[in-house]
Amino acid sequence: MSEQSRKKAGGFVIQAGILALSGIIVRIIGLLYRSPLTSIIGDEGNGYYSYAYNIYAIILLISSYSIPSALSKVLAQRLTFKEYRNAHKVFQCALIYVVVVGGGASLVAFFAAPYLVGTNSVRVLRVFAPTIFLSGLVGVLRGYFQAYGSMVQTSISQILEQIINAVVSVGAAWYLIAHVAGTGADDTTRAIYGAMGGALGTGAGVVTALLFMVWVYVLNMPGMKRRMERDHKAEESRKEIFRVILSIVTPFILSTFIYNLSTSLNQTIYERFYTNVRGMAESEVATFYGIYSGKAVVISNIPIAMASAMCSAIIPTVAASFARGEKKETRRNVKKAVKVTMLIAIPCAVGLGVLARPVTQLLFWQKNSLNTASNVLAALSVTVIFYCLSTLTNGVLQGIGKVTIPVRNAAIALVLQTGTLSVLLYFTDLNLYALVIAAIVYSLSMCVMNQLAVRKYLKYKQEMFRTFWLPLVSAAIMGAVAWLVYQGVSLLAGFALAEGSYLRNLIAAGAAILVAVVVYAFCVIRFKAVTREELQTMPKGAAIVRVAQKLHLL
Repeated sequence: MSEQSRKKAGGFVIQAGILALSGIIVRIIGLLYRSPLTSIIGDEGNGYYSYAYNIYAIILLISSYSIPSALSKVLAQRLTFKEYRNAHKVFQCALIYVVVVGGGASLVAFFAAPYLVGTNSVRVLRVFAPTIFLSGLVGVLRGYFQAYGSMVQTSISQILEQIINAVVSVGAAWYLIAHVAGTGADDTTRAIYGAMGGALGTGAGVVTALLFMVWVYVLNMPGMKRRMERDHKAEESRKEIFRVILSIVTPFILSTFIYNLSTSLNQTIYERFYTNVRGMAESEVATFYGIYSGKAVVISNIPIAMASAMCSAIIPTVAASFARGEKKETRRNVKKAVKVTMLIAIPCAVGLGVLARPVTQLLFWQKNSLNTASNVLAALSVTVIFYCLSTLTNGVLQGIGKVTIPVRNAAIALVLQTGTLSVLLYFTDLNLYALVIAAIVYSLSMCVMNQLAVRKYLKYKQEMFRTFWLPLVSAAIMGAVAWLVYQGVSLLAGFALAEGSYLRNLIAAGAAILVAVVVYAFCVIRFKAVTREELQTMPKGAAIVRVAQKLHLL
């Protein structure tokens, strides 16, 4: 591969790396604040928050969540041919779209809340409602810069959003609980108000992100105007642009909506079954679901953020190369994206499976639910690989214009997982593990069907040995070493620290994770899962190659 081709192939990987790094930082901040937030509002409050958040997320998905990806695709196609005036017109029309649709969705969330969630979660969802409208505006601005191949603005805005979210969520939850506690409110009322405080934090974070993105847009306006002044190509009408936006956004929305509907649907089925069939109190069901959704799922979602970042980066890249008719280049980009994603997702899944209890104890120190949360996380860990791959292939199919295929695949997977969950709930006592099995069925189904579709429409065959098997062997070795290191360090620390203490677990888990990273990196390079050329296209690739050469690994 020539120097120019190598830079081209690695360009979106670097941008994805920037977005993935910010995504991981965002998830870490999210985990750090969720622990004190859970301590304040309890597992019951966590359950009410999760109920409302899942419905909020679905409405957000329908109204505006897919805007950045869809907009970056539409803009990238115009920027490929230097149609700057048309690109800016698309941006303006997208703003009008989200104002109308996002505003309507916010009103629906507020007024229809009693029909969408249980009684105790209604006020929480209403606090979330205005955020839907604001998120649409943020999404358009992020999509605009992503189309230009720059993920820095999105990354910074996401980090700022999460920092403010963390601070306000914890502060507002504490204040509201303290306020109602002074009136003699019971535990359930305090949990509801604590969940409302968490929802306020989400809104405050989005407002911060919006202000930052507007500021960045204003700074870039002079350069945008100069490009538009030099553009003398024929302009598209607003009517035509709206038609294009709707034709692209609608399938994106349907795909994303159905793809993420599984969480909300599982929540509804689980809640209704245990309250109506098993006769459990709403507060008890919310407590169980809070452990699953607010702890195990939150942790397992950290590496999936990397796949989402890769998806955001690959859509405009694939759309542009496919529009130019460069199918070979498109296949090369897909291969690069899948390989990088699996190099990270596979060890993350193994690590979460092996160190589920230490990681859970590290992030959520509530001992009464530690066993349940860590066991559920260990069972969920395999979905990390499936969700990462299916998220990425969703982006590939959308990028090449096959936007209805992910919709169909998601619908089929949804039927399979809903049937599985219903049978398991009615005929077994698996409780939360029924949700885990349903998640595995869904993510695996999506993964397989999407992969077959990419193979069909791109004439693309995924290389298996270096992409999957060698990373899996390396991760297995890493997992065994990490487990031994954790047990050994924990045993040594036991001479000075009590069993089960937070500091003892922190020292042992920290050592295990650090050794795991080194062992995995050594194995994948030593086993030649990655080549010198592939390493050079990755972020800081040249430095990695130099270190590997000094260690005689290359």
